[in-house]
Order: sequence, then C-alpha cells, then structure tokens
Amino acid sequence: MNHYETVFILNPVLSDVQVKETVKKFEDYLVSKGAEMISKEDWGLKKLAYTIQHKKSGFYHLFEYKVAGEVIAPFELEFRRDDSIMRYLTVALDKHAVAWAEKRRQRNSNAKAAKK
Repeated sequence: MNHYETVFILNPVLSDVQVKETVKKFEDYLVSKGAEMISKEDWGLKKLAYTIQHKKSGFYHLFEYKVAGEVIAPFELEFRRDDSIMRYLTVALDKHAVAWAEKRRQRNSNAKAAKK
C-alpha cells in the first residue's frame, strides 16, 4: 500500500453542513476504493495567498491515507468534477514524510490536550 496526503480547498461560500457533506463524500469515496484513513484534519477557513475564482479565502482540509492500486487519478477526477473544490494537491509520502506527518499529528494532539 502506498501512503498519500491530499490537501483540498473548499469554496468559502458553502455552509458548515455543505462543507461537512463534501468532506464526507470524498472520505467515503476513498474508503469505498479500499483506502485506510490515517488522519483527517480540518484546518478551517484560511486566507488564500492569491485569489482563486474571485475568492480570497477557503476551507482547508487534509486527508492522510494508505491505498493500493490505481485510485489517485479517479479520486482527482472527482475533485475536478465538484464545483465546491477550488484547489487540491495529492502527494505520495516517502518514509521521511510519513515520520514527519506522525510527529505533526502527535504535536497537534498534544496541543489540543493542553487547551482542555
């Protein structure tokens, strides 16, 4: 199984319910293709570095997952078909990137625990 990370930006005019439905749709797509979800992160509404489709902000989400076979091309095709997706990027992770992602997840969980 190959290890991947996908970051995508959703249109900022979507409601919270629409954002959750869209994220769930893409998560369900990956799981239906046999992917093992490692982590999901909601980075929230962030300002863009440059305007995209006349928008200055967007909802950022990150999926980290393992999957075997040819799944990435059809997955990205689904992103292109969905009007609520402004941008996306899928990256294959090597062993060093996987280790860094694990440290990032650990650091984020420690920060959340410290806030409580």
